[in-house]
Amino acid sequence: MTETKSEKNEKLYGSDLPSEQESGNEVVGQVSDISGFEQQKAALGSAHFNRLGWKRLTVVLIVEAIALGSLSMPAAFATLGMVAGTILSVGLGLIAIYTSYVVGQVKLKFPEVQHYADAGRLIMGKFGYELVGVMFVLQLTFLVGSHCLTGTIAFLNITNNGTCSLVFGVVSAIILLLLAIPPSFAEVAILGYIDFVSIMSAIFITIIATGIQRTDAGVASDWSAWPTEDLTFTKAFIAISNIVFAYSFAICQFSFMDEMHTPKDFVKSIWALGLIEIVIYTLTGALIYVFVGSDVKSPSLLSAGNLISKVAFGIALPVIFISGSINGTVVARYIHGRIYKNSVTRFINTTKGWVTWLALITIITLIAWVIAEAIPFFSDLLAISSALFISGFTFYFPAIFWFKLIRQGKWYAKENIVKSISNGIVFIIGMIVLVGGTYASIVDIMNQYEEGTVRGAFTCAPFE
Repeated sequence: MTETKSEKNEKLYGSDLPSEQESGNEVVGQVSDISGFEQQKAALGSAHFNRLGWKRLTVVLIVEAIALGSLSMPAAFATLGMVAGTILSVGLGLIAIYTSYVVGQVKLKFPEVQHYADAGRLIMGKFGYELVGVMFVLQLTFLVGSHCLTGTIAFLNITNNGTCSLVFGVVSAIILLLLAIPPSFAEVAILGYIDFVSIMSAIFITIIATGIQRTDAGVASDWSAWPTEDLTFTKAFIAISNIVFAYSFAICQFSFMDEMHTPKDFVKSIWALGLIEIVIYTLTGALIYVFVGSDVKSPSLLSAGNLISKVAFGIALPVIFISGSINGTVVARYIHGRIYKNSVTRFINTTKGWVTWLALITIITLIAWVIAEAIPFFSDLLAISSALFISGFTFYFPAIFWFKLIRQGKWYAKENIVKSISNGIVFIIGMIVLVGGTYASIVDIMNQYEEGTVRGAFTCAPFE
């Protein structure tokens, strides 16, 4: 029997919600006993946050998903070999499209789900809501910190280590903060076009430059179809993790779809994004690996030569900061919406709304910068958090969603058996990434300490 909207809301938010008799015609989150001014602000806010069409959603997903991580693909190909690298790049991309489709199906069936944490409540109750909420906040805050460090590395490269890295870190944090101010994803979509041109230009410059260098050398590179001979489990899994995390766009999908005026159109967006990612990642990984060989650096634009790498980093600055800032916007929207769930303040179109919003994104950006600078092995900490969290957001949570929320009938029924097996495999992949990625990252941290290559905290020293 089909559930009514109020029954779905009760399942999601618990029995503390007012019943239809108690609330009249009110909807979830609507504020009762408010003035005419507040009613006007609520109506304007609701309209403001429902302007995304599927094309803009595609652009916003591109902003969130495609960043300089794409330029780590050639190094992954160098570790795994051309055959395994290509298979994993295409295969994991197709799986990510499917799991994103499942996430979208959950949003359509339970339209009251605004963020990933709300979906956690559907499968595990209050505990799931809090657990997934913590995972959501930590991962996105760490990603803001990661982009802050990437911006620092870019400025250091462009200026030949022109000043203390802490200075460039502060500059990067300020830029990320300013770009995170617009609270609506529809506004971010405008910057998305600049973001996409930025990353594509950086990739093309790197591919062309490395290709010209290989032609001038007159000698073929040492690329191989097979993995490197000294391949260890840790090296292999770090390479696999880089490919897995490149397709981690499902984490923000609930948040983005919540602003769509026609949510059912999301399918067009995820197919467009997924296919664009597969093409970009596979061609970038394969071509640059062929041109440079086994010595390719990560990010690979460092392999384009001293001058060209500066040019590429300069062109990549928009994607570094635009893609980084949207993570801050998403996590701030989740926290702000949770604090002011039953207040007009959540629409961020009143004085209190803007003051609290600006304070929140400032705090999030500051925390991200402090964590990134204070933890000497932050890049590996990010890898651990990605192994712990992205494995869930992209793989095992969507598989659980299908079994518990989407599936109709027995799992072994004729109409369900193929999907049951497919989602079971996706769940297993998530568990492998969870365990293997976490183990490989911890071993890598231990190796860095043994080799004495761990960077100091709050240091002016340039990044290696």
